Amino acid sequence: MVITIDGPAGAGKSSVSKQIAEILGIKFLDTGAIYRAIALILHEAEIQPEENILLREALLKIKIKILGKKVYVNDFDVSSEIRTPKVDKLASVYSALKPVRESLLELQREQENYGSLIAEGRDVGSVVFPNSDLKIYLTASPEARAKRRYDERISKGMTADYEKILLDIKTRDEYDSQREVSPLKIPDGAIILDTSDMTEQQVIDKILGFVHDRGLQKIEAE
Repeated sequence: MVITIDGPAGAGKSSVSKQIAEILGIKFLDTGAIYRAIALILHEAEIQPEENILLREALLKIKIKILGKKVYVNDFDVSSEIRTPKVDKLASVYSALKPVRESLLELQREQENYGSLIAEGRDVGSVVFPNSDLKIYLTASPEARAKRRYDERISKGMTADYEKILLDIKTRDEYDSQREVSPLKIPDGAIILDTSDMTEQQVIDKILGFVHDRGLQKIEAE
């Protein structure tokens, strides 16, 4: 069984997907973490976000592994480093490049070989797993998403500027929806869920209801 959750930045895809994976006893594939990791390493190696031979050669040397909540690049744990505003922007730029998406497509798809999973991202229902059993498109107003991201950073003791976060989200939405390679869009057959006025628990309950309706609820950990 494969469940996909797509949607714009700050829609709460990762948090919701993680909790649903735990409830159903299936794997969680954080595709965003994969793109963040690749962007971080390419940036640190001073590989410019351009389609050229240097980029392609660098991609051949990068090995990414996801073990539980940990993300490793060439055996180095980058789990904390990839969760910063700086890497947010880097991931958006590098993930728009065709060589980057092509190099990571099979890495994502092969995860299905290891059992049932829930995957979140921006093209998992449209490109990575187009034949998934349940497709969700999770969205919310830019203002609601900015407020959630602001609250999250404040709760972690980080400095945060709501207006700047809101501007970044609107800019990211425009960029992701208009890029040529795998643009953000609603996958065919997806259920659209606007969470602007919903709590996280309400979102989880709603999606579990969709799972139940599809007869997919009786999944054992594999």
